[in-house]
Amino acid sequence: MGWSSSPHDDRNVTRVASLAREPAWPRYDSGMPTAVNGDIEICYETFGDRQAPPLLLVMGLGAQMIAWPDDWCSALAAAGRFVIRFDNRDCGLSTKLAGVHVDLAAVLSAWEGQGEMPSVPYLLSDMADDAVAVLDDLDIDQAHIVGASLGGMIVQTMAIEHPDRTRTLTSIMSTTGERDFYKWDPQVRARLMTPPPNDREGAIAAGVEAGRLMSSPRYFDPDEAAAASAAAYDRSFFPEGIVRQTAAIRASGSRDEGLRRLSVPTLVVHGLADRLILPIGGRRTAEIVPSANLLLMHDMGHDLPRRLWPLLIDTIVSHTAHAIG
Repeated sequence: MGWSSSPHDDRNVTRVASLAREPAWPRYDSGMPTAVNGDIEICYETFGDRQAPPLLLVMGLGAQMIAWPDDWCSALAAAGRFVIRFDNRDCGLSTKLAGVHVDLAAVLSAWEGQGEMPSVPYLLSDMADDAVAVLDDLDIDQAHIVGASLGGMIVQTMAIEHPDRTRTLTSIMSTTGERDFYKWDPQVRARLMTPPPNDREGAIAAGVEAGRLMSSPRYFDPDEAAAASAAAYDRSFFPEGIVRQTAAIRASGSRDEGLRRLSVPTLVVHGLADRLILPIGGRRTAEIVPSANLLLMHDMGHDLPRRLWPLLIDTIVSHTAHAIG
């Protein structure tokens, strides 16, 4: 989840790319366990019985692991899963590549078929390797993997490149990387492309407005959105990382060929009210993954509304029961 880049808004591309020239941000000693992938340290947290089937949660663009709320994780743990959540690189308390420049405008142009793709600091494959490193640190051979938005792209990549580590795959509000099936509402994307203010009050207000645009109007709760935005700001405010994560998405290209070859049980979930990644992305994912199940949620936007948790959690628990044992 979070916000990304529109290749059709040069002003916003310039504004966001300029964030990559900010001074270095401090490293945090979170006191939480960390996994290591080369020079990258990944901060993670677990819920539930260590002997239960492992369920790895991967969050979206610029979103910290706390975007999987504590009570969401606890509910999955209570349903008999060993739940693992972590901060992707370049956000939260994991390693940040502060000051590492990426030519985002060139990346977006290349993704549109105009010119060669420039080098980028990392790809989705590297972010999938970060997820594998978390499993390694926990001595877990295989896990059920669940990803939302960018997280869905990461777990798709993980299932393709590390099928031996994947019990089941759940891809939520995501897409395949194919340009024809990665669509958005231009108004939402343009608003979400605007960098947030640096001050706490302004950043929280911007987070609430972003949530309002992405969420289903039926379930959006501004107080809950403000609390989540405040918690994210206080834990780690680092919008610079979104530039490099966006570049990783575009530079990684399409996963369609790999997805067609998947043999792991796959569940695709998408909200029909999603304006950030339109439902065509979820439908396409389910179409090309062999024997994938598709759940379309009428009142779900680009979010995980609390009112829909019972259905979403029950569906994930049922899906992950396929490969227990």
